[in-house]
Amino acid sequence: MKSITIKGSKRESVGKVATKALRNAGMVPCVIYGGDKPVHFSAEEKLFKKLVYTPNVYTAMIELDGQKLSAILQDIQFHPVTDRILHIDFYQLFDDKEVAMNIPVKLTGTSPGVLNGGSLRFTNRKLKIKAIPSKLPDYVTADISELKIGSKLFVTQIFNDDYTFLHPDNTVVVQVRTSRNAVDDEVAEDAEVAEEATEAAAE
Repeated sequence: MKSITIKGSKRESVGKVATKALRNAGMVPCVIYGGDKPVHFSAEEKLFKKLVYTPNVYTAMIELDGQKLSAILQDIQFHPVTDRILHIDFYQLFDDKEVAMNIPVKLTGTSPGVLNGGSLRFTNRKLKIKAIPSKLPDYVTADISELKIGSKLFVTQIFNDDYTFLHPDNTVVVQVRTSRNAVDDEVAEDAEVAEEATEAAAE
């Protein structure tokens, strides 16, 4: 998984007055959990844009006074009116310790059901997985090339040895539902075969 570097400074004072002063200076107060003790730090708000305002998922390499900590974004608080970042919680990563993350799903292939007029319902655009940091993927791949009208792709069908899905086996990732303009898949296949036969006879 790709990583974004954030350079910050440890903060000793974590009271309301100090926190307000940081925000007024364009800084975001943050905490890293998961280690021996919480690490409080602050960094410029603009440094978090690529990490927060994106559909992609990244790990963060946080540099604090010469110390480097690998972490993932765990929780974020926004101002209810201005939408500015108020506070961010991170969770520290360790090479041998599994971590849970919501990973975006990327669809591949072309669904025959959609080609025949069916409606594609992408019900789970992100899936929660658990893996060691080195096995965390940028996205989970879901192949829809076998989905006909009425078909569903379950989480068990995109199993991967590198990580574990934290969802029930009957979780639907994507499905193709019928619509008014839909043509039955078998009818479409029969029509295609008949068309090929007609072309062959003409030749």
